[in-house]
This record gives sequence, C-alpha cells and structure tokens, in this order.
Amino acid sequence: MDNNYTFDWEDEINNESSDFVLLPEGDYDFTVEKFERGTFDGSDKLPACKKAVVTFTIWGAEDKVSVTENFLLCSSLEWKLSSLFLSVGMKKHGEPLRMNWTGLVGQKGRCRIYIDTYKKKDGTDGKSNKIKKFYAYDEAVETIKPAAQPAYQQPAQYSAPQTGGWQAGKF
Repeated sequence: MDNNYTFDWEDEINNESSDFVLLPEGDYDFTVEKFERGTFDGSDKLPACKKAVVTFTIWGAEDKVSVTENFLLCSSLEWKLSSLFLSVGMKKHGEPLRMNWTGLVGQKGRCRIYIDTYKKKDGTDGKSNKIKKFYAYDEAVETIKPAAQPAYQQPAQYSAPQTGGWQAGKF
C-alpha cells in the first residue's frame, strides 16, 4: 500500500514529524519491498527507455529506512541491472538472465549505503541514503546487523518456475 495519500479539506491530521532516519555509510542487508514500471524520457547521455523503480528496505542496527533506486533498461547500464539480480541470487555469474521484476519483490541481499547530499528546492542542503553498490549473493561481506531482526541468510538460489515435463527428483 502507498504511504502517500491526499487529504480532503476538512480531514483530521495527527502526525507532527516525518520521523526521517539517516543511516551511517556502511554495508547493510536489504529486502526488496516493491517494484514499479516507469519510463525515462532520455537525456544527453542516455536514450529514452523503460525504467524499473525499485524500493528497498535497508536494515540498520537500530532503524530501517526505505531507499528507492531507478534501474534504466538501457544497454549502457546493463551492469547495474546485473548487479541487482546477482545480489539476490536470481542471476548466476557468467550466465544470461531473463529479468523477472515481479519475482524480485521479497528477495534479500546486501549492499553498500552512502549519504547523498543535494540541494532542496528551497536552496538548503538535504541528505538521503543511496545505494552505492550491490554485493553478489556469493560475496563474503559483513553487514551491520539489526538488533531486532534475525541474522542475514544468504538468499535461496532462484530457479525459474517449471513449465511441466520432467523434473529432477520428481517421481
């Protein structure tokens, strides 16, 4: 469910703070929360193309944050697409992959988070967490462990759904 909704003129309001959390830079576990389809209008460097807008929950030691990243479906950024699918174990090293975006939701992986500084519309400086790097499912990386969450487990190896016929081990 989308957490951003509109009010009517006479609606009741309660929330007095945004509860904004900024995680320190480091290596963290993540869960893919949602994926949305979109389009990129193009730029001087990249053509107009489809884009995937992926929202991740990043698990900090005390807090969790949501980070949204855009993945442009463009050949010059194929490395970024591969790194995402490698991080959750849906892609294997050296093997091609047919991207399964809906299968990505709920997958777990590890990433490096950094603090991005930017200019807000009002001219003041703002900060947010961004993903700098996705670690492949088989990379040995020590992440910051959440206090209340269970320890990170390497993602299960993804296998495409069987369409019938012979299956190993099935009688």
